[in-house]
Amino acid sequence: MNVIAISNQKGGVAKTTTCLSLGACLAELGQVVLLIDLDPQANLTLSLGFKPDELRRTVDEALLGNISLVSASRESQFFGLDLVPASKSLTVVDKVLYGRQGYEYYLRNGLEAMGSRYYDAVLIDCPPSIGTLTLNALTAADLLLIPAQCEYYAAHSLRQTTELVRLIRERTNPHLTYRVLVTMYDRRNRISQAVLEQMKQSLGDTLFNTMIEVDTRLRESPAFGQPITCYAPNTRSAQQYRALAKELLNHEQGPEETAG
Repeated sequence: MNVIAISNQKGGVAKTTTCLSLGACLAELGQVVLLIDLDPQANLTLSLGFKPDELRRTVDEALLGNISLVSASRESQFFGLDLVPASKSLTVVDKVLYGRQGYEYYLRNGLEAMGSRYYDAVLIDCPPSIGTLTLNALTAADLLLIPAQCEYYAAHSLRQTTELVRLIRERTNPHLTYRVLVTMYDRRNRISQAVLEQMKQSLGDTLFNTMIEVDTRLRESPAFGQPITCYAPNTRSAQQYRALAKELLNHEQGPEETAG
């Protein structure tokens, strides 16, 4: 079972869209995928057509040990794609966990208790901040996937995130690797082209070959409760997320690097 956390401390980088779209593409390839919504905004939950305020069993209860992750999970309308949903209660849980010893391992313990017989891949949508929820995700993950735009502030946010990876490796998860995914790329923008070249030089093999370009249909798909592969399956972005899924499966153990 491959556990992938999707996180960037900078918001608006298509983090949730990537979690939903990549999960759907992995399911298309025959993987059985569990999505875990760890963001109190519950955007991933909403993007699959669920109403967080009406759900009885959510991820916060699983984190606190009241129920198992399997009990909190539910099937989506898309074959091979399940969800552990989020609700506003996660905001409270984020604060409560700080007072508990070993809180960073709660999600990992839940995944280990679930075992690998149910799912081939687990994708975790993290909040755009460093807190107990993000620390749980990175402690549980094999790989951190960092969506990043080709813009002026991208390098700064990447440095913050890779420094966090360094700390996680030292404290709770020495085997954590990371890779960077360029999202919302605009070929017509010269600054985007220049930043992309800088990223290729500085990141090397940690940068995915696949890029996700700007696509209006991709932005629309979560509002209709569907991944892009169902909402607009023949669009460029759908094909790009399919390429990402294949690249990920071919390189499940992303290259080891030194965070800098």
